Amino acid sequence: MRGRRPEDTYRAGFACFVGRPNAGKSTLTNAIIGQKIAITSSKPQTTRHVIRGVLHRPDAQVVLVDTPGLHRPRTLLGERLNDLVRQTWSEVDVIGLCVPADEPVGRGDRFITGEIAELKATVIAVVTKTDLVDRKRLAEQLIAVSEMGDFAEVVPVSAVSGHQVDTLVDVMTKYLPPSPQLYPDDMLTDEPEQVLIAELVREAALEGVRDELPHSIAVVVEEMIEEGPVLKIYADVYVERPSQKAIVIGARASRLKEVGTRARAEIEALLDRRVYLDLHVRVAKDWQRDPKQLRRLGF
Repeated sequence: MRGRRPEDTYRAGFACFVGRPNAGKSTLTNAIIGQKIAITSSKPQTTRHVIRGVLHRPDAQVVLVDTPGLHRPRTLLGERLNDLVRQTWSEVDVIGLCVPADEPVGRGDRFITGEIAELKATVIAVVTKTDLVDRKRLAEQLIAVSEMGDFAEVVPVSAVSGHQVDTLVDVMTKYLPPSPQLYPDDMLTDEPEQVLIAELVREAALEGVRDELPHSIAVVVEEMIEEGPVLKIYADVYVERPSQKAIVIGARASRLKEVGTRARAEIEALLDRRVYLDLHVRVAKDWQRDPKQLRRLGF
């Protein structure tokens, strides 16, 4: 019997996408895993927890780590998130630098390229949102991106249309180390259910609120109770000021009802079962700057 060629070895390792806010990192993570595990929002810096999604292939296991965006911190929360990002970057095998096809390469892209240049990970440039530009614009962007740094490869993708997503996974897999499986076959993420549920509620609460709110919202799942076929979930949505509480609740609680309906549908899809969701909005004054409150809210 012929021996296996070196490229036939099983590979397993950690990969993550980086890039400035709204570069399409979480959407790409979800497209690759094929299930919603990272929250997507049009608000910058909405990812707060490092969520791992596991992609199983016959020849490999790609563990995708979703990190918050690196940004100039204005609060203790901001500093902690940046520390978390840098720590995660130092531990992964492959980094995909995401640059949207429809925006010129900017200072933020160059800053992040510089930050990751010193790491041991293989860096691949990923030009995202290719469905939003024509071929000429895409060709120009691919050249501009490849001139930014010394990348192992440059791959254009569209997470929305699915174009080249499989190709990107092939490329990332190629640079993972030979290794036995890291997670069991049926595991999609190692995040506790409660964290995923809280993230889905927070995503729903962020939908359509004004720009000043993204960082002020935190969600804690207080209790989950099984009642026959229904899972009852009790969650608290925290904001920093009474005025923000009024925005989240809306006139005659109309916004909070919308948040509950949207979040419940996402949670039911995630857990594949009926859910009763009970939401309360609470004020935790200036929680982003208070170490004790940050700990209580899971940061």
